[in-house]
Amino acid sequence: MPEPTFFTLIIGTEILNRRRQDKHFDFVTRTLAKKGAKLSASFIIEDDPALIVQTIKFIASQPNPVLFSFGGIGSTPDDHTRKCASIALKDGVLRVHPEAKQIIEEKLGEDAYPHPIKMAQLPKGAKLLDNPVNKMPAFSLDERYFFMPGFPEMSHPMVEEIVEKLLPETKTYYRYTLTALCKENELIEVMEQMPKDVEFSSLPKLYTDGWRVSISVASHDEKKAKEAFHRYIDLLERRQIRYGLNDES
Repeated sequence: MPEPTFFTLIIGTEILNRRRQDKHFDFVTRTLAKKGAKLSASFIIEDDPALIVQTIKFIASQPNPVLFSFGGIGSTPDDHTRKCASIALKDGVLRVHPEAKQIIEEKLGEDAYPHPIKMAQLPKGAKLLDNPVNKMPAFSLDERYFFMPGFPEMSHPMVEEIVEKLLPETKTYYRYTLTALCKENELIEVMEQMPKDVEFSSLPKLYTDGWRVSISVASHDEKKAKEAFHRYIDLLERRQIRYGLNDES
């Protein structure tokens, strides 16, 4: 697979109305960072089928997408993700997955009916993901779209396993950061010269004694990161603007 573009989709009205706190974004970003990768975007949306379909389609339209989706794969009326994934990525039809059906029946016996067995209805081509807690099946599509429960204790071990499979080698991300005693517009001419494959950010803040701006530059290419960073330093020193280097470790 070419270099993945990672996304999270966190589905749950209960997060948006603050009845439950999201724990997925922080976990996924930290897990990816350990491998020298990062998220391109994260979405938190309500349990609305049309919105879920549209968001999945948007993510699927991006270059080499990998999606970690959390929530909505259960058997209650507000669990729309299985159907929405089929509409967005396949033919819109849910089919009984024989292995998922067997797992649910073996785990729950007679209690699998009439509702929990609905979790065995999955999109075309779905492959099961192992649930380390209660064995209720999660699933993936095309080995790049991963649909998991909203419960962190179930989904987070799945994320770790997926990331390790997709990124078997750890890439070093070289990051250099400074804080300068100026407004960020003093540095725009350097920002405009940043190479496309070098990440940079500018975080201004106003204190009682004046403006400060934190500049961060990062790349998998150490030489490019250093060269880009020193463009800021050269400008600051040329203009005699005070600055300090930050420790990002």
